Amino acid sequence: MFARLLVTFGLLIFGLLLPLLEIGDTHVFNPDWPPHARLHEVWQLVTNSSLAIMGLWLVWARGRIIMAGAIGLCVMGGVVIAHLIEARYGGALVYSGGPSLALFGISAAFLIPLAAMSSFVLAMILGRRSAG
Repeated sequence: MFARLLVTFGLLIFGLLLPLLEIGDTHVFNPDWPPHARLHEVWQLVTNSSLAIMGLWLVWARGRIIMAGAIGLCVMGGVVIAHLIEARYGGALVYSGGPSLALFGISAAFLIPLAAMSSFVLAMILGRRSAG
């Protein structure tokens, strides 16, 4: 049961929390963003939320903790990788001029995906142990 809750926690981060944070003036409705960039943002949010719904179904209806965790690792791992290579493409982890929350000097925008990834890894380890 704990493994299911860990996966659910991570899935809700990118399936619910991130869309709530990004549907606003800093992202989806940012007047400084080109329309095509906003389209990609909405596409990403819809795709990620759909993957989170599929992951929740896998966990709670099918008991497929490892599969749901792998999906979550792909999504949240993408955030971490995008941050690690942002200098190569001119990206930034946080919106310029926007609020920036940090814990121990590390941006929450980086810590949250790391926390989700950790929950997926731990859930997958626990799920593998319980599977056999």
